[in-house]
Parts: sequence; structure tokens; C-alpha cells
Amino acid sequence: MADQTEQELQAWFVGAKKVVVAGIGNPNRSDDYVGLKIVEELQDKVRGDVCLLECETVPESFLLDIEEYYPTHVLLIDAAVLGHKAGDTCLVELDAVPAFSAVTSHVLPLRLFCEYIQKSTTAKIRLLLIEPKSMDFAEGLSPEVQATAKKLTKTLLSLLS
Repeated sequence: MADQTEQELQAWFVGAKKVVVAGIGNPNRSDDYVGLKIVEELQDKVRGDVCLLECETVPESFLLDIEEYYPTHVLLIDAAVLGHKAGDTCLVELDAVPAFSAVTSHVLPLRLFCEYIQKSTTAKIRLLLIEPKSMDFAEGLSPEVQATAKKLTKTLLSLLS
């Protein structure tokens, strides 16, 4: 993970009181699993004001859970084909989402999902997108994405423990 993403995460979490971290992806499609993997690694290791959600490919099923938590910050972690090097990361603001021609594995466009969360909670929202090497049907992460997942997990643990 680039130091820039780590610094952006640190700055973004300043003042966070109630945080939702949602992992999005398909566990059967290689690197698309990265968002779920990171959230799994955070389970039982973060402070009590952090809600961890494993959304798989249907984050919209968790709208009510997020809304009822009244978060100040919502971080969505997902694999997205952005045309970067495998394992590269981008911390994206909601306004920048249409600028990306991201290919993801879920049905509801993330832009609509994020807009709904923002309107219903007034939370700050960011998407942490990770460039996959492969989204083929297979289990396990590629070495590049696995290394990124480890670094991101370590960073998030330091920020949310």
C-alpha cells in the first residue's frame, strides 16, 4: 500500500466517533475477496465503536444496519478494476466515484449505495479500492493483493484499536 493511502486514511479518521467498515466482494472470485478478507482480519481486534460488516456482493442488504448504527464515518473496502498495478489502492471520495470506470462484482452501483448512506446518516464516506490481479473464479488472493491486504489490515488496526 502506498504511504499516501495510509496518510489519507489517518487524516480521514480524525474525529471519528462511530465507524462502519464494510468489506464488499465475492469470496469465490480470487482478489474480489480482498474487502471481506480485511474485515475478517479486523474481527475482535477493533474498539467497541467500530462496526464491521461482511457485505459480500450485496452491500445494499446492510443499509438498515448502517443507518441504525448512526456512524460518523463509513469505509467501504472493495476490489475494483481501475487500470492500475495489482495491489494498488485508492481512497476515493463519493464525489469522485463517477470519474472511475471501476468494474466491481455487485449489482447496485456503489455511487447509489453511498448516496443513500450519506443522506440517511450524514456520515463521512470513503471507498478504499484495491486493484485486483484476477477476478476469476478461484479461492484465495494473489500475492500482490494479499500483501496489500496485510498492510491495510495493519494500518486499520492501528487506527481503530
